[in-house]
Amino acid sequence: MSVLQEFKAFAIKGNVVDLAVAVIIGAAFGKIVESLVQDVMMPIVGKIFGGVDFSNYYLPLNGQSMQLPLADAKKAGAVLAYGNFLTVLINFIILAFIIFLMVRMINKARSLSLRKDREMPAVKPSIPEEVLLLREIRDSLKQPSNSR
Repeated sequence: MSVLQEFKAFAIKGNVVDLAVAVIIGAAFGKIVESLVQDVMMPIVGKIFGGVDFSNYYLPLNGQSMQLPLADAKKAGAVLAYGNFLTVLINFIILAFIIFLMVRMINKARSLSLRKDREMPAVKPSIPEEVLLLREIRDSLKQPSNSR
């Protein structure tokens, strides 16, 4: 088998396709969560703490002025951008919590499905009356005759 054929067989397998779809959906979902945190939650948190934008919180490591926006401070030298880290950390916590809830729901659905499978009584197939009569005739023919 050539390398190209092996690769084709590998790429067509269901697990690889499922994984690719999951990565694409995960990336899109990550962008949604990032937007939720940056565009909805962080402005509210910033308003609570006096209208401050957390993404511009940093500690200068090269003697830059604290008055510069983060992008300009990074151009001037090394900075410890803890505000950006807090934003990313909140993104992660929200994403991890949502994934936890999704896995929890899937596990509950699976356990309910398994429970229903166990609780269902085994249904005996009904035997048609003709078959029962034929069995009686067969059994009576098998018995030795006592009519002598």
